[in-house]
Amino acid sequence: MFFSLRNRLFIIFTCLLTIPFVLLSIIIPSWFTSMIEEQTQDLTVKTMDQYSLYINSIAMQAEDTGKQVLVNQTTQQWLKLAKDEPPISKEQAMLLKNQVRNLLASIMVNNSNGISISLFLNDGTGTWGDNPSLQKMKWFEEYSSKNVRFTASHIDPYQQSQAMQAVHVNSYILPLFDMNTFIPYGIIKVSFPSALLETAMNKISIGKSGRTYLINPQGESVLQPKIQMPKNVLTQLLAKLNKEKKEKGLIETNFNGEDYFVFYHKQAIGNWYLVSEVTKAELFGKAARLQNNLLLASAAVFLLTILASYLLSSNIVRPLGKLAKAMEFIERGDFSGAKRFMPTIKSYNNEVSYLTKVFDQTIRRLQTLIETEYESNLRRKDAEYKALLLQINPHFMNNTLEIMGGLAAQGKNREVMNVSVYLGRMMRYSLNTTSDVVTLGEELSYIRSYTDILKVRYEEAISIEIEEDPQTKYLPIIKFVLQPLVENAVKYSFTEKKHAAILLKTELIENQVHIVIEDHGAGMDDAVLTDLLNGEKEDATSVLESSGNSIGMKNVLGRLRIYYGDSFSFQIQSEKHAGTRISLCIRIEGSDWHDESRDFR
Repeated sequence: MFFSLRNRLFIIFTCLLTIPFVLLSIIIPSWFTSMIEEQTQDLTVKTMDQYSLYINSIAMQAEDTGKQVLVNQTTQQWLKLAKDEPPISKEQAMLLKNQVRNLLASIMVNNSNGISISLFLNDGTGTWGDNPSLQKMKWFEEYSSKNVRFTASHIDPYQQSQAMQAVHVNSYILPLFDMNTFIPYGIIKVSFPSALLETAMNKISIGKSGRTYLINPQGESVLQPKIQMPKNVLTQLLAKLNKEKKEKGLIETNFNGEDYFVFYHKQAIGNWYLVSEVTKAELFGKAARLQNNLLLASAAVFLLTILASYLLSSNIVRPLGKLAKAMEFIERGDFSGAKRFMPTIKSYNNEVSYLTKVFDQTIRRLQTLIETEYESNLRRKDAEYKALLLQINPHFMNNTLEIMGGLAAQGKNREVMNVSVYLGRMMRYSLNTTSDVVTLGEELSYIRSYTDILKVRYEEAISIEIEEDPQTKYLPIIKFVLQPLVENAVKYSFTEKKHAAILLKTELIENQVHIVIEDHGAGMDDAVLTDLLNGEKEDATSVLESSGNSIGMKNVLGRLRIYYGDSFSFQIQSEKHAGTRISLCIRIEGSDWHDESRDFR
């Protein structure tokens, strides 16, 4: 009895499932914790390195801008006002000040990152306004007493634009001195929005509640976000940072029984530190939950093992084995062999016997369905597809008829005739179901009729340019591949803009035909663009399953893949609020495709 199938299954299941589960419950969380700590440190340090390069680039730009202003002849002439050498009139002083302002404005225009430049003499005289309290400003006191060149975030109302006056800025301070005597007479203050540093810093986050700060050696935040790190943790951090010689790394501290991981990176400017802190409990919370879940799963697996050993018996295993053999016949497509094998399966278990009977019936029904339903389903799909090709967008049809009615009401008979001719050509092309394949020239003729109606509807609000390479005229192509793309281009051009500019171009380059549809509309979402670029090749049945009442872009691409195979490729370049460019490329094989006498039908 001990070596019965039930007991053997119990022992085997216990050895194969329960024991490994228990071991994995101990090993995996430990390994997972170690991996999380290592990867978190690597990723955080790399992100901090990137942020440091970003800060350095802004700082270098500020320094270079300040030096550019300092050595400029106009700036040096303005310094003479402070020395009154030689004395000049108020008109001359105002003229010189305006020249300095123009200089600063031109430099600011040529710089990115929203940089603003101000000049102050020691008495508070400034280019954009006089500041009598200059000597009392905190950032000026730190510069004067401690030579702090890079200031913390602050509001500076003495700047050129009102926009910069209302936002917090960080600044680089450069002494304003005479290039001949090297005597300082004031300062050059190059400011840039604090939001530049804050936005980039907010991307450095660990976990859900992890926080990142940019602090000075005194532990004060250089930017606007207040430091929410516990004061004791910050104190311990500063003490360890003063002892650390490394430029970056990880410091572990403890406060109120809570372990903190603090990643730091010393910056090249202002002796600032970029620090990111997270609690150990949050960082390894998933590992702890994983361990608990695995232990619970181990207990559940042990109970299921006991239950399974009683449920499985000899009158189940053998019939199931033969049933699997019958399934192998089905897998090979040998339904006749499966039907001949089924009578050999004997079982005294009601459930297995029922399963065998149902499987036998399934084989017979499946064979019947394959022989009868599959072909009819393909015919139905083909009919649906042809019906879809025959459709003209009802909104487009309604708008066209309204245009014709409006033109008729105005007595514009010639325009009514033109629109009716365009619409008639479209209907004739759409209703021609002799073949799904036409020439590229015929497809472009259809598009011209379509775009001519659009031009009548939108008048000056739309411009559509079609550049057709005559050498591509007789390329065989499936119908309705261009109209959905042009329709999308027009639709999304008007979602954000009042004018639509569409370019449709065909060109033969070596042995490849390039078809380009370009607009300057709203562009595609990243998710939609990724889905189109990374989509797998669709089979025939999936392509037939169109969504809605129009042939969408994915459908067009799928149909082109089916028709041309590896000879077809495409590219989509899209930028939000800037537009989309779709390039279809078809490789031509053979030399008789351009023969006008060739019948593509």
